[in-house]
Amino acid sequence: MATDVHQTATGSVVRVEGLTRSFDGRAVIDGLRLDIAPGEFVALLGRGGCGKSTLLRVLAGLDREIEGTVLVTRRRAVACQAARLTPWKKVWRNVLAGLPGRPERAGAQRVLDEVGLGHRAGAWPKALSAGEVQRVCLARALVREPDLLLLDEPFGALDAVARREARRLVEEVGRRRGCAVLLVTDDVEEAVLLADRVLVMDGGRIAHEQHIGPDRPRESTDPRFAALRARLPAGSFRRGSLLEEA
Repeated sequence: MATDVHQTATGSVVRVEGLTRSFDGRAVIDGLRLDIAPGEFVALLGRGGCGKSTLLRVLAGLDREIEGTVLVTRRRAVACQAARLTPWKKVWRNVLAGLPGRPERAGAQRVLDEVGLGHRAGAWPKALSAGEVQRVCLARALVREPDLLLLDEPFGALDAVARREARRLVEEVGRRRGCAVLLVTDDVEEAVLLADRVLVMDGGRIAHEQHIGPDRPRESTDPRFAALRARLPAGSFRRGSLLEEA
């Protein structure tokens, strides 16, 4: 059964014990345990089909067909790779979509300014680049003032330049707001550059945990980067950066 709380008794924004999620009799998540502290940036790596996106959906409250205990802060928001903006609503209205009541444009403008897109508040979605669309989706999550920001491979559709800019933005936003972040990614470089802690998921469980530390900013040219990457389990990625596909 999934339970929503502001924080668990231990002060975590996420506490998961014995989580199991099965599809057609096959356990995609199998007895998983996870804790995320307030303000912590966690990256979750794993081969395709390992269950990492399923875990994110459970934490977002979008999948409740589970066994085990899942305690998550109520103040959470999701941004994902498959950015879906309503084409007949201008950018600022897309940011406010789904909020209760009658939220005002000023709230959307504030978060659009925060993600460097304030000048596009009155634009139509079709006029945006892929990088701008992703920033709108991030703003749509941030306007909810989350204690936990759930990111499901949000940079996957971006080119190399836009991806670097998006990484930097997410790092800055997380640090400035002090919210916890769970980033699901298939990019080892991304995980090591951004996260305080990197988790590798395999067999429906957390198979490896690597603490990175709070020092920032990080550069891929730093010798420490290669050393940190080398500590991840052999065979968990290929070509030096990307995880193997199932």
